[in-house]
Amino acid sequence: MSRKRRMFDIDMPAMEDIPVGKVPDKVLEKRRGPMAAAISENANALRDQQSTEDAIRVENDRLAHELVRLRSEGYVTEQIALSDVVTERLRRDRKPGPDPELDELKASIQDVGLSNPIRVERRADGQYELIQGMRRLSAFRALHAETGDARFATIPAGVSDAAELDDSYRRMVDENLIRKDISFAEMGALARAYAEDPLNDCPDVDKAVSALFKSASYTKRSYIRAFASLLAMLDKVLMHPNEIPRNVGVDLKRKLDADPGLIRQVSTALMAEPSRDSAREVAILRGFLTQENASAAKPKAEAVGKPRRAKTTFQVRGRAGIAKCSASSGRIELRYDLDFTRVDRAKLERAVAALIEDLREEDDLTHG
Repeated sequence: MSRKRRMFDIDMPAMEDIPVGKVPDKVLEKRRGPMAAAISENANALRDQQSTEDAIRVENDRLAHELVRLRSEGYVTEQIALSDVVTERLRRDRKPGPDPELDELKASIQDVGLSNPIRVERRADGQYELIQGMRRLSAFRALHAETGDARFATIPAGVSDAAELDDSYRRMVDENLIRKDISFAEMGALARAYAEDPLNDCPDVDKAVSALFKSASYTKRSYIRAFASLLAMLDKVLMHPNEIPRNVGVDLKRKLDADPGLIRQVSTALMAEPSRDSAREVAILRGFLTQENASAAKPKAEAVGKPRRAKTTFQVRGRAGIAKCSASSGRIELRYDLDFTRVDRAKLERAVAALIEDLREEDDLTHG
């Protein structure tokens, strides 16, 4: 029996339609089965996922580096134990003793918490050196001792890497300069402490003031130097130096410079009243200035027969308005709409020197 051949109908493309070389993608897509399509889709998905993960990894690295930078500069607040905070590296500007305003700060911390973290620097031994926030730290320590509350056992702090000693001092000073109640005695004490610290290599108080208070005006730095000198003369007998008004401190320093023997008299007068309060201490110091005024006025009272020379007043017009002037024996006063503290010191000295020299020549011609 002969077998019958079964014929299949196959549609063959025309010769001109058969591609030569690479098979077109459309042809492959037509020939690709469901499994191949799934594998291709999965590969595409994996590529997209890898791309996303790479982008996330790059962003995480950037954020990690930014966090490290911010933390090293002290902009990231951390909770650190009170027992780990020390105050050994920097000499503080506040004299030891009770702080009358500490109770207000403690009450505020209990009510609303600490709004401004302290600033510290990491130490090699795992502890932290306080840079800014002595009163805040003292308030937390007092609250923890009084209440035993665990929330006062740690304190919010901006932690930065250890800096050069000069920079650490400047950070402490800059914070103090924004305080409205900081006294010239406090700033003078800090300048003295900075100069006395052998690690700073700055034995000169004047240079210490220039280094620490760069952002202060020339006039303010001169006041700080005056108080630093006054404290050096009377530090052992002064009980309330922070309450001494600026004018009293500056004028008294000048008088003690002119008469060093007066230091002993001032010290004796202060020690005679060991229970004095701040107002009484200032009154004692002011009394020595009043004595100077009285002694200066005495020769004038005894100068019988000499006519009293009247004070001369006049006005001079300038570019910024009218300058009001008054002149008397040994004194000339000028009031003008100009902040003389902002004028370059050398320029101001030249102007005053020229004025004095011009007036001296006129006086020589008159009486020559």
